[in-house]
Amino acid sequence: MNTRMRRAAVAIAAGAMAVSLAACGSAAESGDKKDSGDSAAKGDDIKVGLLLPENQTARYEKFDKPLIEKKVKELTNNKGEVVYANAKQDASLQNQQVDTMITNKVDVLIVDAVDSKAIAGSVKKAKDQGIPVVAYDRLAEGPIDAYTSFDNVTVGKTQGEALLEALGDKAKDGQIVMMNGSATDPNAAMFKEGAHSVLDGKVKVGREYDTKEWKPENANSNMEGAISAIGKDKIVGVYSANDGMAGGIITALKAAGIDDIPVTGQDAELAGVQRIVTGEQYMSVYKPYPQEADVAAEMAVLLAQGKSLDSIAKDKVDSPTTKAVPSVLVPVVSLTKENINDTVIKDGIYTVQEICTGKYKAACDKIGLK
Repeated sequence: MNTRMRRAAVAIAAGAMAVSLAACGSAAESGDKKDSGDSAAKGDDIKVGLLLPENQTARYEKFDKPLIEKKVKELTNNKGEVVYANAKQDASLQNQQVDTMITNKVDVLIVDAVDSKAIAGSVKKAKDQGIPVVAYDRLAEGPIDAYTSFDNVTVGKTQGEALLEALGDKAKDGQIVMMNGSATDPNAAMFKEGAHSVLDGKVKVGREYDTKEWKPENANSNMEGAISAIGKDKIVGVYSANDGMAGGIITALKAAGIDDIPVTGQDAELAGVQRIVTGEQYMSVYKPYPQEADVAAEMAVLLAQGKSLDSIAKDKVDSPTTKAVPSVLVPVVSLTKENINDTVIKDGIYTVQEICTGKYKAACDKIGLK
């Protein structure tokens, strides 16, 4: 795994988003100077609190955590420490974890919120203690100092465009089901917005769900309900906001005797990529996690050291509570069987051997994945 991470990091470093600490200023312009005063004298000996939202989605433990840890070490001459906690989809637990991080006197927090609204009070607590906060992947509310994620409306558009392309002339022949993410996740609302901007007027949405906690079993149950309500012969495609839910959806479709209809996804999870190889899933959205993780780590180190984000944060994003948050939005790629080699394999996320295990080998051979 470490080898793949190194390759991924090298690939990303060569890209246009690569950033340098050398050009950094000295003023903590992204937050109140009084809040960052305690950390202004910090050198490389810093403590970074990392709070990730759940472990249902493979990416957080497999990619985000080790990538952020690696980058923090790299930027601090191996002196920086990452203190980690996973909230397991429990917003109350995550708030407790913030309290623990404050007690442990971390110098900065990277927070991927379970619930963007529920975390606001904890963000304020941290800020009141002089601890800057980087919102990671999801736009947390409260007085955050920085934000990095993917362009989430574009993610939804990418999914919608792929679904329309897969449907072709069949788009008007039946109905689609839309399986959105959790209502507590602000990203889910943006994915939905982007997808609707592309799909509305082009297809008929027979049923639409906000899927509790993003759980595949909830998506499976919702899909069973949709099949029962619409009729299996009338469903021509499924918009699924991520790969985990796509797995639950496809299980329900198979059980009902429905196959060969396009299902979207997101996150380029290994199981999702393997379903794309076999044709069970049409596409996923590949999000270059090494780039997002590197940016979050750089933001955190700069803030902990009381430095400016001007060298890396070229965008500004408004949250419901905070205006003009210094931000970096990372581009995404539509992943289909045609470009697996040029995306997740090229970037070192997976090897061909990992994807093309026994039962997938014939399908891999068929599409030239060797």
